[in-house]
Amino acid sequence: MAGLYDYAVPAKPIWCSFCGNYAVLSCFLQALAELGVPPSRLALVSGIGCAGRFPAFVKGYGLHAVHGRALPVATGLKAARPDLTVVAVGGDGDGLGIGGGHFLNAGRRNPDLAYLFFDNGVYGMTKGQPSPTTPLGTVTRSTPRGNPDAPLNPVALAILAGYTFVGRGYAGRPDELIALLVAAVAHRGAAFVQILTPCVTHSKHQTYEFYRDRVRPLEEAWRADDAWEACRRAASGDPLFLGVFRRLKAPTHQERLAAGDGAARPTLEPGDWRTVLDSYR
Repeated sequence: MAGLYDYAVPAKPIWCSFCGNYAVLSCFLQALAELGVPPSRLALVSGIGCAGRFPAFVKGYGLHAVHGRALPVATGLKAARPDLTVVAVGGDGDGLGIGGGHFLNAGRRNPDLAYLFFDNGVYGMTKGQPSPTTPLGTVTRSTPRGNPDAPLNPVALAILAGYTFVGRGYAGRPDELIALLVAAVAHRGAAFVQILTPCVTHSKHQTYEFYRDRVRPLEEAWRADDAWEACRRAASGDPLFLGVFRRLKAPTHQERLAAGDGAARPTLEPGDWRTVLDSYR
């Protein structure tokens, strides 16, 4: 049976001390151990930002994509290598700022992958400017009079975009987060998990104390097939609900591609680029 350290690497994370990302990394490694995913069958794709470093700290294949582009790269990877367990990783700025269009389109495509969305409410790597999830009125280094822009709600957006698994976890509640990550990675289809992870360096609002008094698990009798009620709960700010908001069965992007592929695919050898080019003629 796989253990936690079967997925750890010698490289030490270089996030700020007490950053919530450390807890998320430990929870993810534990989730992989519970799932028993072989490192040789694991591929992580990240964007830019603090969360972009994540693949460097997990044993498996890792690809550090450009800013906001983790999801299309991960979708293409899963289409080409359906045998891999593909996990995309990004932050709130990476995923809903420059990557906002990809976020929505990945949901409607329903690729068989998990998207871990590290949400600290700021651009943590570039000195704490407001991100698409920063609360209205928050004072930051670039908004000394308060953030003038209303925040987006990642969970509600994911539900309406078509993700077939939508959850929210918190770095300060590891047992619940591990269970959520296990369910998301095991889900067949597009799984989105918003992970509330405080930025201890730049965020003076969304702190551990802030979340401690507000987070609350969804009730056990919750129906994860009710999209509108899920959006209503996702919009609640106090309490901030944690758990699975949406879980459905639907054909994946890979299954739709296979169903629409009437012609046999050519068998390609490594470096056989001429065959690939000729297929477009």
